[in-house]
Amino acid sequence: MREQGESVELRGALLRLRRTTGLPVVFGGLLHEGRGLRIGELNGAVTPALHGLAISAGSGLGGKCLALARPCAVTDYPSAQHITHEYDRPVSAEGLRSVIAVPVVVRRKVRGVLYGALRDALPIGERIFDAAVAAARDVEQALAVREEVQQLLTPTPSGPSWEEVRQAYGELRELAPRVADPELRARLLAVCGRLESASGTSAPAPGVTLTPRETDVLAAVASGATNATAAARLGLRPETVKGYLRSAMRKLGAHTRLEAVVAARRAGALP
Repeated sequence: MREQGESVELRGALLRLRRTTGLPVVFGGLLHEGRGLRIGELNGAVTPALHGLAISAGSGLGGKCLALARPCAVTDYPSAQHITHEYDRPVSAEGLRSVIAVPVVVRRKVRGVLYGALRDALPIGERIFDAAVAAARDVEQALAVREEVQQLLTPTPSGPSWEEVRQAYGELRELAPRVADPELRARLLAVCGRLESASGTSAPAPGVTLTPRETDVLAAVASGATNATAAARLGLRPETVKGYLRSAMRKLGAHTRLEAVVAARRAGALP
């Protein structure tokens, strides 16, 4: 289930990267213990040549990116002199020439690689480079939040675990705004308040007052949702979700999504 959720985050980031840059092909994969890194997500590919391809550290462009933990690019993959060429056959089968590879790094550990490619030997421009790095950062944030949630979970000897409580809380926060009956909606939000109180965290910090929608967005982010996923769940536009998230981060003194979730929990705003 965890790997499936991580793949969804990667797939969404690649789709956004292709839409924002117009790149004809984007693909990537995440590292899984015991299996290494395999290309598991592709968008725009016309052949299956790259799907399932195992990437070894130091081999090819992605392997170089994996080993150095930094973005790498080539203008013409087949003739590039600063990479090895173990993967020339699948790359040529897909007709790729200009390729960029960006690492997904969580807590200083490379967790995956995102690729963008052109079928012409053209330089990778700054706009594409920045968009690829931003896409990787989106995946990093999502994975970091998921890991933080897992670390904060402490199952009780009996009854539901905190993971189940937090999942239920997130679902209630998503459902409440869609309930037309004001009495029922108020009851749902009251239950959310009880779950917040039961978390054992301190009372909300002075001056920290999140709006219901800011709390909704943070609850979705705490579950590992991207902005696009949170928007779909809450019936909002992704830009609106970004606005609520920025506002909540400002109030909480947080600089990242992960910091915002942790700060909200410490302030008693999330269970």
